[in-house]
Formats: sequence, structure tokens, C-alpha cells
Amino acid sequence: MSQKKYWDERIETLPRADLEELQRRELKEMLTFAYNNSTYYKESFDLAGLTPADFNQLDDIQKFPFTNKATQRERQAKGGLLGDMIAVSEDDVVFVSASSGSTGVPTLSPFTKQDFDEWQDVESRLFFGAGMRKHDRYVHALNFSLFVGGPDVIGAQNLGALCIWAGTVPSERLLFILKEFQPTIIWTTPSYALYLGETALKMGIDPAKDLAIRTIIVAGEPGGSIGTTRETIEKVWNAELYDFFGLSDIFGACAGMCEAKDGLHIVEDHILVEVLDVETGKPVADGERGELVYTTLRKKARPLIRFRTGDIGSVNREPCSCGRTHARIKIHGRLDDMFIVSGVNVFPSDIEFVIRGTAGITGEYLIRLYEQNHAVKYRLEIEKSADINEPDEILKERVAAALKTRLGVKPGDVTILNDGDLERATHKAKRLIDERTLIYEI
Repeated sequence: MSQKKYWDERIETLPRADLEELQRRELKEMLTFAYNNSTYYKESFDLAGLTPADFNQLDDIQKFPFTNKATQRERQAKGGLLGDMIAVSEDDVVFVSASSGSTGVPTLSPFTKQDFDEWQDVESRLFFGAGMRKHDRYVHALNFSLFVGGPDVIGAQNLGALCIWAGTVPSERLLFILKEFQPTIIWTTPSYALYLGETALKMGIDPAKDLAIRTIIVAGEPGGSIGTTRETIEKVWNAELYDFFGLSDIFGACAGMCEAKDGLHIVEDHILVEVLDVETGKPVADGERGELVYTTLRKKARPLIRFRTGDIGSVNREPCSCGRTHARIKIHGRLDDMFIVSGVNVFPSDIEFVIRGTAGITGEYLIRLYEQNHAVKYRLEIEKSADINEPDEILKERVAAALKTRLGVKPGDVTILNDGDLERATHKAKRLIDERTLIYEI
């Protein structure tokens, strides 16, 4: 008996026309449900002079108003624990996650039992696409405290893998788990995967030889989709790396890499994706960068209609070589992390691509933004590999030239540090420090 190739072959390989018809039907029902059951959406649609009857084809979603984080914070304060965006009774809510609050007041994301169960089926789908099978031992090394990624471990259990709920334990404890239990798959952030590998080597543990990890799943930072960063991590661990993407406003991972590693398949039976020009709000062509905007198609507790994520990305709707038909997204950075130098939009992920692919440096870096003659500039701090004898000035010139070629603008300065001088991240790495005194609109 041959092993199945997909977790849910029917939905994952649905022809594009059938998938879009499914989205149209689901979205029509969701708009009606939100309008009839959410105080906020009734008010929002009425204010825009719209009703669900104004939606008949997918493009009609462009008529409807946006939501964003500010909307969530404002409406959460309108009464009750969950605010007035909610579309079900609190009695029907079985789980809530919360955002970190890094950009404002933490916002809750509620789930009905059906929402939660469907979310975990999606996790099983994405884990399966990354190669997880029943015979695997899986370490879930994500935070369980209100973090939406915590419960994703249930999706691995539903798939049948042996699951170890490690959480965010100290690195030495996690390495003990990896050595004693010999798990085959782990999920963490890209920066922590590198840090953990370095820590292991310092403790006399070779991740590639002494541990059984063959698959690393990462999320939370763009590094997993940056080829040079992915290859660096894979080399340290002698393992395959797969990038996942999720956001607390919807549910845990909602997009993930397949074996082709050419973007992240987003679960289009649950989420409608728009990519919009940042200035005009109009759709951009497939492959072009814009702000990612999501609409939930099935989540009942708190529907999200045209949610502006602040993520800059692109979408590819061509069928993938893996056979899946769901669109693949690529996330290039955060709108609030982007900075403009000499008219060029620069994302930290673009800089990381160059740094990770440049010989003679460790791959760790820090970006500092500053002002000079009323213009924005950036300087870099990087680490020289311990075994490199190249003069610092030549290394500086080589790095600056590579950045100029890739980005179109070179740094104002490059500071060469020793291997280990930059602080390693144990969760999400902070790569950008803004030292400007003026506020620039981007």
C-alpha cells in the first residue's frame, strides 16, 4: 500500500477555478454571518453603504472596508472581555490566544470549538507537507503562555507523531531533551536555531552527528525563507529547514513550505489573500510586492474581513511542482521595519540575504539607522569569522559592495566585530535599531 502524498489531497490539489469558487461561497457566507452577528461589522458595513448582498464575485471584496490592529484594540474596549468584533456568544468560545502587545495593547484572538479543531487540522496539513509522519518524534519548542503557536503541537499529535511539549526551556535543558530523547523534528525561530546549534557546539555536542534532528521548522522571522540563512542553519544541523507563517489574529501557522521550498503554501480554503499597493490600496500583480491583506473564510468567533497585516509580501498562484494548487506567499519584511535610503525601500531581510551569503563573516548582524544632512542612512555591525585573516578594511569594502549590488544603496559604515561580540537571540532576534530623531513616513 503506497503512502499518501498529501494530508488532504482533495482540498490541497483542488483545481484553481474550483478553489476560487469555494472561496467565493465561503466568503459570501462569512460576510453574511459577520453582518448578522457582529455589532462591529454591522456598523462598519452600514457606514460604508454595503450589505453582504453587494458581494457576488471574489473581486467584490475590494468594496468592503479594511480592519487592522488598531481596529482590534479599539473594538476590544467596547465592552466585555472580547469586545464587539466577536460574532458568537462568549459561552461558545473555548480558547483565546493573545498578541505580544509589542505594538500596542495585547489583543485577544478567540476560537469556538469548531474554529479550534479546524485550526489543528490545518496544522496537521502543514506538518505533513514539511515531511512529518507518524514515526517521527517532535519537539515543540515554542512558548505556551497565551502564544497562538503553542497549541499547534496538537496538530502534530493529530497526525500521529510522538510529541514532546518542551516550550521555551533554557537552551541547556532543550539540548538535554534533544540528546536524551533523540527527536527527529523541532520547531523554533531561525535565530534560535542558529543560537542553539552554536550552544551545542560549545558544549561539545555536534548537532549534525550527535543529535537525530532531520527537520527544523521555523517561524516568527523572515530568515527561514532567505535562502542563505536557510542553508546556514541546514549546514549546522545537517537537516532540512521548512519555514512556516502564522499570526495571532487568525490562528497559528496558516502557511508553510513544501518540499519545493519556493514560497509558503497558504491555506486558501480558510484565508483569502490580497496583495495591495501600499500607497494606493489597489491590487498588485502576482509576484509583485505589496501589503498582505487577509480575510478569514471559516473562523466564526471573530471573523476578520480585509485585515491589513503590515507584512510586505508577494503571492504566486501558479501550481507548485509538489502538486498543490494553493497560492504560495513570500514575506519580505514588515512595513514598520522598512526604511528608505536614497529613494530605495530597504528591508532587513534583504540585508540578511547578503550577510548570510558573504564569506568571512559569521552571519550575525545589526542595522543602525541614523540621519546625515537630513537624509536617512544606515550602518552595519557584523562579525568577522575567527579563522579569517583578511584585513578589516578589505572585508568592509567587500560587504559594502555586495550590499550596493543587491540593494542599490550601500551602508554609510560597516563596523567589524569579533566572532561572538553581537548578542545572540534566544527567541526573536532584534536586528534593527533606529537612532533617528526625526519621524519619517514610509
